[in-house]
Amino acid sequence: MTSSSSINPAFSPQYTPSCSPPSHCVSSVPIFSATISVSHLPVSARRHRRFFCKQTGLLRSTEANRGYGRRGAASLRGKSMAIAEMGEEEKEEASPLLQKVEGPSKPRRIALFVEPSPFAYVSGYKNRFQNFIRYLREMGDEVMVVTTHEGVPQEFYGAKLIGSRSFPCPWYQKVPLSLALSPRIISEVAKFKPDIIHASSPGIMVFGALIIAKLLCVPIVMSYHTHVPVYIPRYTFSWLVTPMWLILKFLHRAADLTLVPSVAIGRDLQAARVTAANKIRLWNKGVDSESFHPSYCSYDMRVRLSNGEPEKPLIIHVGRLGVEKSLDFLKRVMDRLPNARIAFVGDGPYRVELEKIFSGMPAVFTGMLQGEELSQAYASGDVFAMPSESETLGLVVLEAMSSGVPVVAARAGGIPDIIPTDQEGKTGFLYSPGDVEDCLSKLEPLLSSQELRETIGKAARQEMMKYDWRAATRKIRNEQYNAAIWFWRKKRAQLLRPIQWLVRQNSPLTRN
Repeated sequence: MTSSSSINPAFSPQYTPSCSPPSHCVSSVPIFSATISVSHLPVSARRHRRFFCKQTGLLRSTEANRGYGRRGAASLRGKSMAIAEMGEEEKEEASPLLQKVEGPSKPRRIALFVEPSPFAYVSGYKNRFQNFIRYLREMGDEVMVVTTHEGVPQEFYGAKLIGSRSFPCPWYQKVPLSLALSPRIISEVAKFKPDIIHASSPGIMVFGALIIAKLLCVPIVMSYHTHVPVYIPRYTFSWLVTPMWLILKFLHRAADLTLVPSVAIGRDLQAARVTAANKIRLWNKGVDSESFHPSYCSYDMRVRLSNGEPEKPLIIHVGRLGVEKSLDFLKRVMDRLPNARIAFVGDGPYRVELEKIFSGMPAVFTGMLQGEELSQAYASGDVFAMPSESETLGLVVLEAMSSGVPVVAARAGGIPDIIPTDQEGKTGFLYSPGDVEDCLSKLEPLLSSQELRETIGKAARQEMMKYDWRAATRKIRNEQYNAAIWFWRKKRAQLLRPIQWLVRQNSPLTRN
């Protein structure tokens, strides 16, 4: 099938479950190897400058180059956000760091500030940061991770882990927060001597990371993972949205580079003028296509998810159960699908309320699943439903598609980055947010046709094979970090220009 308009909207009573004994298995395809390239900027005369950071006594020698960038503007092209080029009128400081990288960047010392812990708190960025740390270490970088104290393991792929005392978020008790600005943390990071600091945003810890970066006089990158301005009205007072945007502007304008998980979120930050457009870059999506694979389809898991009725159509949802996820929308959908079953995999503050909403209905709440059980849960469903309208990307959608399960999701947030317009009806389906009829028009044909599910599921799996965390990590360390360091050097040079001018005016050579 090539489009949603070509599928039969009739919901047939005949139904063949996607996973029945023996479970099916879709063969694997070799992972696509992405090619990484960096914008090449012309470079003119070079000269060395020395900077002294009084706060730490660290002396850094940097190299700045005067040049003219090609005319251009920050752009969001297709599925990725290209590195923006500067206008000719700005006469930017061009750096060798932005020349084409012929090989991998030399090993660096990278300090990550991640809140809450990617080792304990289950969220969309857990797999992102765990794989990021793994492949940074594989590529030879020294990594230190500062995070909240809960669930910090002794070691993670050789990275040094530091837990910081935390406190619960006032509006979301299960989210631990920490400023990470104790003398112990500052001392540990200073001893580590990072080349760059990378902090997750928004949160409390990002403030500590920013202060430490300024004290140690090193570049800082912030990656934006939670669209808090959208969440605020659902958890607290709507008038807090404007102050939140002001806080985001303060943080990200102080950063040397901002990473976003999707083009849609990048556009939102640009529209709100959170930071300069040319300092917003895309953190490419990735998925573990080995852990999330159709071969994990399990009849026993299907029995569990369907509450003992594996022959019935099974809709699944995986993720944190929060009020901002619009999961109550699925109640209206299930009211129209009396023959179907639904399973919620995950936990969160909205679970108790959601169980009340689905009371008396064929719904199963499994709580948190991990490892092979999670892989089986994904692969054992017929359709993955994603009603959230505020996802910065939606990594669970990637994992479902990698598992060979068709996705029906709201056309909002970062989801259209995963299922773009030209792929709708081929690798998945999107519906207008809040539109039950539109959602049902996509769900019913999938639930009634095993052939359609298999066609969409295989196409989705093939598409996900193009994305892996190793390639995404390589792009960050070889391109985005290079760009951040270049912006940082440029800013330092601009701050020192008045001092350099005064020095030249009073130089004996100048007077003579």
